[in-house]
Amino acid sequence: MAYFEAAAVVYLQRALTIQPRALFPLLNQTSLGGFGSIEVGREFATLVMLVAVGWLAGKSGVESLAWTAVAFGVWDILYYFWLWIFIGWPTSFGSTDLLFLLPVPWVGPVWAPMVVSLALIFFGLVLARRSRADEVIVVAVRTWGFLFLGGLVVILSFAHDAKQILGGGMPGRFAWPIFALGMAIAVYGASRITLRK
Repeated sequence: MAYFEAAAVVYLQRALTIQPRALFPLLNQTSLGGFGSIEVGREFATLVMLVAVGWLAGKSGVESLAWTAVAFGVWDILYYFWLWIFIGWPTSFGSTDLLFLLPVPWVGPVWAPMVVSLALIFFGLVLARRSRADEVIVVAVRTWGFLFLGGLVVILSFAHDAKQILGGGMPGRFAWPIFALGMAIAVYGASRITLRK
């Protein structure tokens, strides 16, 4: 799936004459000839496929969630790997990328989604292993709150420049302190599930 998605991005960039090193300012919907809405649909379809993989792999709701996290993390890392193989981009972990378009543009350096992906893979595998060992895993409402809040703060760090970007501007400096806070909250929540006996 990561290979397929990277190839689709390369084809779209070539068809729309977008240089991978010049993602910003964003082209508007009119200049994209309606491809912007297709791209949003492609992103949504990718999420559906990743959730389907987790759902099929898991024997319980918690295990399905764990495998979805693993699938998402592996897909995201391999996506960047294949882009680098195909077009030599990203040129570094600090390269700024347009990460997502739902519901607004998410922007950040490549290292940030890689950190998220590594955390998803680690905690997903630990949780899946515990679930497969027939451990009863109960997730408290408070723990769900930590996971949700941490994820929301991470998303805010990616989307904090959305208004500027949608207005045709360039992304500003990445809000890494907000990102770090969100990751800390999410990792704490995930640790409460995966490391508790």
